[in-house]
Amino acid sequence: MSKTQETLQSKNTTNDRTLHIAFELADKTWKLAFSDGSKFRYRSMEARNLPRLQDEIERAKSHYEINSQARVVRCYEAGRDGFWLHRCLDNWGIENVIVDSSSIEVDRRKRRVKTDRIDAGKLSRMLIRYHGGERGLWRVVRVPSLSDEDARHLNRQLDSLKKERTIHCSRIRGLLMQQGLKVTTLCKTKFRRQLDRLRLWDGRQLPTGLKARVLREYERLRLVEEQILALEKEKDRMLEKAESDNVRKIAQLQMLYGIGTVSSWTFVNEFFGWRQFKNRREVAALAGLTPTPYDSGDDTREQGISKAGSARIRKLAVEIAWSWLRFQPQSKLSRWYSKRFASGGKRMRRIGIVAVARRLLVDLWRYLEKGIVPEGARIRPIA
Repeated sequence: MSKTQETLQSKNTTNDRTLHIAFELADKTWKLAFSDGSKFRYRSMEARNLPRLQDEIERAKSHYEINSQARVVRCYEAGRDGFWLHRCLDNWGIENVIVDSSSIEVDRRKRRVKTDRIDAGKLSRMLIRYHGGERGLWRVVRVPSLSDEDARHLNRQLDSLKKERTIHCSRIRGLLMQQGLKVTTLCKTKFRRQLDRLRLWDGRQLPTGLKARVLREYERLRLVEEQILALEKEKDRMLEKAESDNVRKIAQLQMLYGIGTVSSWTFVNEFFGWRQFKNRREVAALAGLTPTPYDSGDDTREQGISKAGSARIRKLAVEIAWSWLRFQPQSKLSRWYSKRFASGGKRMRRIGIVAVARRLLVDLWRYLEKGIVPEGARIRPIA
C-alpha cells in the first residue's frame, strides 16, 4: 500500500471516530471523562463555565487527533442541574443523554471506592456501550420542551403554597395550645378580635412576645393565602381561554365525574401533557405502579409495586382511585373492584385500590389520546 493510500485511510478512520464525554456534575467543580473508545482522559473545571467547556472539548479532539467535525456524544446523571445543560449542548450540535441515576449498575460489595473521577470514568465506559448498541444498559430521561417545563411551575407552586399554609396554621394553633388556648377560626376579620379576647388560665392577657409572634405568623399566613387565591384565578383564566393543547386536555379531563381541578392540572402537566406513551405498560411503569415479582429457584414471592416512577403522580392516582369509586360507581372499573376486593379485609382493599389506580391511569391516557371514554363512566354535560 502506498503512503498516499495509508494517509487517506488514516484520515477516514479519524473522521469516523466518536468522542465520548461523561460529566460528573457538582456545585463547584465538574469532572470530565473523555474517551475515543479505547483511552481515557480526565479533566476538572469550575462548574457552569461554558467557554472552558468548549475549550476542553476542542483540546480533547486535538489530543485524540479527531477531526473537528467528528461526532461528539456525552451524558450526565439527572439531578439538581435539570435540563439547561442538555439544551445548551443540543444547541452546540452535541448529542446528549440524561441518565436516571437509579438505573446505573453498581458494585454490590459491602465497601466500594467511590470518587467523582471513578464515577465519571464509569459513565464514559457505559456511554460507549450505550452508543455501541446496548440500549438496555440504563434508563434515559425524557427532556421536556422549555414551554412544557415552564407550564409545571404554576401547579407545583400552588402545591408548595398549600403545604406552607398548613404549616402556618399548625404553628399558630400550636403556640396558643401551649398556653391552653384555642381559636375557632383564622378568618381575617375574626382572628384579631379572638386574639384580643383570649386570656390565660389566671385571667391575664397574652404575653407580649407570644402575641407578637402569633401576629407575625398570621401575617405570613395571609400573604400565602393571597398568593394561593391569585394562582387559582390564573388557573381559571387559562381554562377560559384554552390557548394551549395542555389546557384543552385539562378541560377534557374535568368533564369526567371524580376528576377535579387539582388532579386534572397535575395529570396533564406532569404526566399526559408532553410524554409520548406507546402502550399501557409505559403508562403504569412511569407512575411506578407495576408489579415486581421475585422468582429465583424455589423462592417465589411478590415484592409489591416498583415505586420507580413519579411519586407525585402515584400518590395522586391512588387518591383519585378512591374518588373514582365514589363518583363513578357504575363504571366497569368500579364494578370490577367491588366484585374482587370490596368484600375483603383492609389489606385486600389496599391492594385493590392500587390496581384501580393503575387501570385508571391507562383509561385516562386512552381517553385523552384516542377519545375513548372509560366504560360506564359518567360525563358532565357541556356548558
